[in-house]
Amino acid sequence: MLRYDTGESELKNWVIAETVFDVRHLAKYETIMGLGNGYMGIRSCTEESYPKETRNCFIAGTFNKFDDSEVTELPNIADVTELGIRFNGESFHSEKGSIEQYSRQLNLRIGELTRRILWRNSKGNVVEMVFRRFVSLHNKHLLGMRVELTPQMATEVTVQSGINGQVTNSGAQHFMEGDKRIHNKKMIQYTATTTESKIDVVTHCQHRFFVDGAEVNTEPRLSIARRMVTVEHSFSLESGQTLVIEKIANMHTSLDLEHADRDVTEICAVSLEELHHEALKGYPQLLQESSAEWAKKWEAADIEINGKNDFDQLAVRFAQYHLVLMAPAHDNRFGIGAKGLTGEGYKGHSFWDTEIFIQPYFLFTEPETARKLVEYRYNTLDGARRKAAANGYRGAMYPWESALTGDEVTPEWGPVDVVTGTPIKIWTGVIEQHITSDVAYGVWQYYLATRDQEFMDTKGYEIIMETATFWASRLTWNESQQRYEVRGVIGPDEYKEHVDNNAFTNYMAHWNMQTAIACYEKLQRQSPVVWAQLNDRLQLQPAYEEWIQKAERIYLPQPRETDLVIPQDDTYLTKEIIDLTKYRNQKEVGLILEDYNMDQVNQIQVSKQADIMVLFYLLEHCFTDEVKQANWKYYEPKMLHDSSLSMSTHSILASDLDEMDLAYQLFEQAARIDLGQNMKSSDQGIHTASIGGIWKCVVFGFGGVRAVNGQLRIDPRLPDPWDSLSFPVYWQGDLLKVHVTHDAIKVAKVTNVQPSLYVTIQRQQYTLGNTDEITIPLARKENSVEQRH
Repeated sequence: MLRYDTGESELKNWVIAETVFDVRHLAKYETIMGLGNGYMGIRSCTEESYPKETRNCFIAGTFNKFDDSEVTELPNIADVTELGIRFNGESFHSEKGSIEQYSRQLNLRIGELTRRILWRNSKGNVVEMVFRRFVSLHNKHLLGMRVELTPQMATEVTVQSGINGQVTNSGAQHFMEGDKRIHNKKMIQYTATTTESKIDVVTHCQHRFFVDGAEVNTEPRLSIARRMVTVEHSFSLESGQTLVIEKIANMHTSLDLEHADRDVTEICAVSLEELHHEALKGYPQLLQESSAEWAKKWEAADIEINGKNDFDQLAVRFAQYHLVLMAPAHDNRFGIGAKGLTGEGYKGHSFWDTEIFIQPYFLFTEPETARKLVEYRYNTLDGARRKAAANGYRGAMYPWESALTGDEVTPEWGPVDVVTGTPIKIWTGVIEQHITSDVAYGVWQYYLATRDQEFMDTKGYEIIMETATFWASRLTWNESQQRYEVRGVIGPDEYKEHVDNNAFTNYMAHWNMQTAIACYEKLQRQSPVVWAQLNDRLQLQPAYEEWIQKAERIYLPQPRETDLVIPQDDTYLTKEIIDLTKYRNQKEVGLILEDYNMDQVNQIQVSKQADIMVLFYLLEHCFTDEVKQANWKYYEPKMLHDSSLSMSTHSILASDLDEMDLAYQLFEQAARIDLGQNMKSSDQGIHTASIGGIWKCVVFGFGGVRAVNGQLRIDPRLPDPWDSLSFPVYWQGDLLKVHVTHDAIKVAKVTNVQPSLYVTIQRQQYTLGNTDEITIPLARKENSVEQRH
């Protein structure tokens, strides 16, 4: 059972706990209790092994292609977390003997996983066991484990531990074995090289043992086997004595920036020296160093919610915890996978999730990491150019799924078609093309929030202009309608394939070209040197003329006069309407595909996830509240939320429309996708878009924060169950602290990077000077924006 409050006041709303062990729920806890630091991520498998576990360790960016018929994926790194423990020859296993007490908890505040068990074996020996584990936020290469064993009778304890390279990605082995060695009977070394990408991975681990606090040394049995290196230690314990096992491990790769000029032998030497130094510190000190880094993260970004439901506070902290785990803040060559580093789902590939659902968190709390994320898209720009050229277009066409190079890595085939019995053709990598303008949107939002002109001059403008050129080449002229159209695409609603004029796609393509036009004209006026450089490389003059000519005539679906509904695409509103009650009440996603295949779903007015609603969120200034209300009323009953990113978008829009009960309900549902009691929801890994969406529900929805045309707007709407909400926001270099109640909003300018900042609150503009603080009563106002100082 999953519990959210330990009852300890200092850890209230900081802990998630498993209170009863059930082997059927292994994957749930492996995912939600995952550990990591953005460089590496480890699923929280138990130390003892079970047949249905998924023992994963991933290192960001280490993509490898198993076979020519498959796409590249993050490979499963050799495991260091498994321990074989025997008491008088009987192996510890939770399905053997009896468990008299059990708890496992993840402390979000410090990133430590702790498991406590009172276990009685078949011979009546009762052993108290405590297992601890963390991945360091201080040293990105480091993982620490500590085990405390206290038997209640004299016991011979045997511990087998090492490095297991026999792990695979669902059967696919990505590594060639390298050097295996045990240094001085203590330090275990294992190296391997990816089969296709030729990335060297070096893993070391070292053990220390203590009995009742005194360090002891034993003569181990050594074993080197196929893809496996282990040591086995034995101890004789008296009743009540405690054996402590410390296992410290580290991982390095030839992809690491610090190892750019080193071969595998040199990397091994550096790794070995580092681990020798780190292991001497011991688990408590290493944990303290990591905890100190977590404290800095929480101090900078913690959100405080006071209300009737403690779960809400825990949920947003859970989201922030996993946002730290998923983001490769150390390296701009890597993106964020759709499952982060917590599972094999989606093979570690990056989607539009990054720009639309995840990047906003870092943009407003950790701008330096947000820059890494937009730089990743610049580093993969050549891959986007290659995709455009391969498809007969110009400019840059970003892949739907991206890995290290920016080339398209979406698999060609998916799960079974329930009608034909054959695999479903996956079209997203071919025709879900809105990702290109989503990337440009992420770049522009980064610039608005940071005013990082250097990034724009060297990278950002190029992305926006090359993506605009793609759209100009992608448009099709409709002679009879005298307009440009976008035909044959998949919009965000992936239950509609091969549609023409998906509203989201068309509007975002138009936005992309209009933004490129504005950037071109600004550069020509204000930065002629930068303009000249870009013009020379990208032939901007003819591109600019094409943007203007086509942007003016691109078809943007308009609200119908009868009901203000915007057609999602050319045919959606003509499709069959069926009773969707069964699927809207489903306990797991995608059940409609057990009754209909994709061709049939294509002919029904049903949506997988937010489509028009995302458009209202991203380009809110283009639509009136009346249009948003009308489309909500039409499309929401047809929404199945079969994607985890959908509920957060609907929650934010519900806040915009003052549907606060519904906004809160949708927030709760989004927060429980991973953290809720559905024990099968997270088997393949965390839902990173939903995790980012939880924070957006709180800050963008209830907190009312938006960046509209370069202006910061804070227009909060608290749900009834909340008494107050406090959160930090970085804006154009300065840190603001926001505190909201139902009656007032207080905004404090904490730093003094800029002498003044302009903030729009309740449709009125305020100026914040150095360390200014303003408090404003909250009320709905319909007047236009006024200047106030």
